[in-house]
Amino acid sequence: MKIGFQLKQVRERLAKGLVDKGVLRTEKRNFLLFDMATHPVADPAVKESVMSRVVALLSARTTTIPPAALPGAAIKGSYSSPAQPNIAFPVTRTVALVCAAYAASVLDNALIRLGYDEREAAFSRCDDILNEFTVWPLGSGSASTSASRRQIASGSSGGGPSSKELIAALVQAVRSEMVGGREGDDLHFEIVVTVFEIFSRMDSLL
Repeated sequence: MKIGFQLKQVRERLAKGLVDKGVLRTEKRNFLLFDMATHPVADPAVKESVMSRVVALLSARTTTIPPAALPGAAIKGSYSSPAQPNIAFPVTRTVALVCAAYAASVLDNALIRLGYDEREAAFSRCDDILNEFTVWPLGSGSASTSASRRQIASGSSGGGPSSKELIAALVQAVRSEMVGGREGDDLHFEIVVTVFEIFSRMDSLL
């Protein structure tokens, strides 16, 4: 009970912080006899943009990272709008987004728009990405990830690059962002990798 209460306090603090930042808004809804505060998304277009970025990365059919997967991609229309140039570390942010969604078990919300085979392939790819980015230094892990949480038949989409090729491209892009950053940024990236490692152990921690 104590752990449940503490988690509730964490949720409330997170919700309040997101309300203060304008990400969520506070509404009161009536549940039978009680009025309870809820925190829906302030701008549904932002939520749609986030989900579209997740889908774009996990369903990519080339080793080139889709512009639609990066921060600042267009919400409507084609996936050809480039990321906003003033956003630092866009690929790292995208990897963190999909890994956090996977660890929090909310990836289904974004992938529900895909067919069954595509959705299972996307889950498997995200599992491979998370496993690869839990190893420091980056690029020293095994991108083949033979022990995925979700095992599916390979080649379901046909004609696309292997998971190993896609993840190698992601690792290279993130390493380029790390090298191109300021002095000391490599320590920040090591912390990010440590967080990813915690993500990969969420099931056992909870």
